[in-house]
Amino acid sequence: MLNYPIKIIIAFGEAISGNLKIMNWLLKNGYPELGALANAIQTSYTAFDWLVKNKFPQYAAFCSAIYDDENAMTWLKNYKFNFLVTLAEASMGEEAAYEKLKKENYVPFIIIARKIQYVRAQKINDQADYHKFR
Repeated sequence: MLNYPIKIIIAFGEAISGNLKIMNWLLKNGYPELGALANAIQTSYTAFDWLVKNKFPQYAAFCSAIYDDENAMTWLKNYKFNFLVTLAEASMGEEAAYEKLKKENYVPFIIIARKIQYVRAQKINDQADYHKFR
């Protein structure tokens, strides 16, 4: 994830926040994995499956890890996706992970972690609200 140009990372952050225009741009302009990841963070099973089927299992594991899947977090650790582990931990509100990102001057990823933390909280609250069940 650290190898993407900064403008793409910023676009990814906007897609996480629900900007469909930017998510579609990512999907159609050479970054389909980031568009799918943003959509999977929003709990799209179709996007999650796309990540798995298109050789981005690390991003699928990241999506599971941010929703408290310990097996996914262990998988990320075992396969040395250390940055994604830190980003997942920050996305779950772990202050030590934010400090790691800050120490490395990964400011855009601090912003992304906060956006993910917000989306994650919304999705967890939605699951607890029986009015939103279908």
